[in-house]
Amino acid sequence: MDYSTMTPAQARALIREEKITGQTSGMCAGYAQANLVILPKDLAYDFLLFTQRNPKSCPVLEVSDVGSRQLHYIAKDVDIARDIPKYRIYRKGELAGEYTNVEEFWQDDFVSFLIGCSFSFESGLLDVGVPVRQIEEHCNVPMFKTNIPCTPAGIFKGNMVVSMRPMPYDQVVKAVLVTGEMPRVHGAPIHIGDPSVIGISDIHKPDFGDDVTIKEGEVPVFWPCGVTPQNVVMNVKPEIVITHSPGHMLITDIKNVELKY
Repeated sequence: MDYSTMTPAQARALIREEKITGQTSGMCAGYAQANLVILPKDLAYDFLLFTQRNPKSCPVLEVSDVGSRQLHYIAKDVDIARDIPKYRIYRKGELAGEYTNVEEFWQDDFVSFLIGCSFSFESGLLDVGVPVRQIEEHCNVPMFKTNIPCTPAGIFKGNMVVSMRPMPYDQVVKAVLVTGEMPRVHGAPIHIGDPSVIGISDIHKPDFGDDVTIKEGEVPVFWPCGVTPQNVVMNVKPEIVITHSPGHMLITDIKNVELKY
């Protein structure tokens, strides 16, 4: 089945029925995807402040009403507890499990944050001939913890996570220009080239996602990543936090072009 030509509503319906449980890169071409962080209300202000202080890693697309599993702006007919292919639950900073829905864990005080995702700019890269390796290889994008500190807010502090896409040197300028037009889905790269500069010791051992081929004459290009909150959550150890599993996003009804500037 060609998931790239599906509408977001069609894809979310299959995800809700648990007929799609894999990563979402390349699905519903042209439509924005979103990372998810669900927190109890008493942590929501600190986290909102963290996102405002770290907009490259955590560009907020929407915040839900307290206790609501619905959204008002980026997607209609959404059930936040069921419409992501795979979720992660963290308890006191430890991964407690992965689930295809989180209805049984839902709390009336939960607040959901939908954060821009770099999958959203991949169709723009493909349109100008920049390769997207994990789509070519039908796997998840490689993501790495870095030594780049985020700006703390309340209890939340930690380092940035980045996603990586290798490409020929002569494509890098195009990639910077295309993604730089979309700050609401992480914008331009944060680093190009030697991964050790940002604290990555082995480019073939990502902390999240999958290893991808880096061909002769290619350079790794790194973007801020919406998995950053998961890295932060592991540091601050709140009682419970629910996130998407890396690479398993909410597909929104918003066109990528609507997120430019």
